Amino acid sequence: MPVRDNVEIGLNRFARRGYDLDEVSIVPSRRTRDHDDVSTAWQIDAFRFEIPLVTSPSDAVVSPATAIAVGQAGGLGVLNAEGLWARYEDPTEVYRQLRDAAGPDSGPPTALLQQVYGEPVKPDLIAARIKEMSSAGVTTAVRVSPQHTVALAPTVLAAGVDLLVIQGTIVSAEHVTTAGEALNLKEFIADLDVPVIVGGAADYQTALHLMRTGAAGVIVGVGADSWSTADAVMGIRVPLASAIADAAAARRDYLDETGGRYVHVIANGRIETSGSIARALACGADAVQLGEPLRIAEEAPAGGVWWDSVAAHPRLPRGGTSAPAAPRGSLADVLAGPADSADGRTNLFGALRRTMAKTGYRDLKEFQRVDLVLGGDGVSAAGPGHLVG
Repeated sequence: MPVRDNVEIGLNRFARRGYDLDEVSIVPSRRTRDHDDVSTAWQIDAFRFEIPLVTSPSDAVVSPATAIAVGQAGGLGVLNAEGLWARYEDPTEVYRQLRDAAGPDSGPPTALLQQVYGEPVKPDLIAARIKEMSSAGVTTAVRVSPQHTVALAPTVLAAGVDLLVIQGTIVSAEHVTTAGEALNLKEFIADLDVPVIVGGAADYQTALHLMRTGAAGVIVGVGADSWSTADAVMGIRVPLASAIADAAAARRDYLDETGGRYVHVIANGRIETSGSIARALACGADAVQLGEPLRIAEEAPAGGVWWDSVAAHPRLPRGGTSAPAAPRGSLADVLAGPADSADGRTNLFGALRRTMAKTGYRDLKEFQRVDLVLGGDGVSAAGPGHLVG
């Protein structure tokens, strides 16, 4: 298990020191490489992707059409099987209501989000959306919450989905309840013929337990972005650089434990610029999950408004909504450029390729060994793939 500095915050009460991505910087090495010789490809199970992108299952940025566009651009689009596209035959009018309710400086009210998500989920719509994506020839993935996995998974699997994503704010391998039977992830995944990505995990032990369920990938982080209120509502905040490094350690230990089974680590949090993507991968992630950065694409179904799926929770919403952002180009421009400014918001993965070239690494696995430094109380060089305090 990783060793972390403990800080005494009061008499006999200690807290582990953790670091966010913006506290970490990448150190160029003595070698550089031509960026045309760099590969950003990654492969999970039998599915290969040209960029290490998994989309957030937010209706603000993912429709069946945008999931297809992400797949054609080389990433993995994940549709929410409990979202608007599973509740409405044609959610165009719902999107219009949400955009019209947003002001120049604020997003649509939470009460309106809760209202439109009050429409029941319709299994036949889930199946239709999966078949629509599959017919376009891209890898298909949908997200279900842990609470509704048992009820919705048969529909999802029968429709022929390629990857199943079981995602909540915090997911554990063992959920304890006195109300009914809890989902046993290990037993559930063992019975499936499709690979499963599961999360989020916040520490080494949870990541290791989720890997032991048989998952092909583990999402690390609680998805907190600039509009998240999980810290204010529940007091939960995960320093993502440390969480990724912990999960990478769990991945290594699980690889040794199983004699070679590799589980992918997918970082999910406040990853909003190309620099944050590079730092997340440098800390040990295999891919990143992006939501809010994609709202500036012309294809974003909400027209630049952003909300996370938990913002519409019927009893405890844990996220705000954004005012509309003006489009900055097509989805292809956002992902692969060219960039229209120097703010790190466009050409996200072209910038990653350039970072890898500047540090001399030819693929993502090599890049995970890049040296890192921390600012703040003195800047110290880290050994390959490690963080230092």
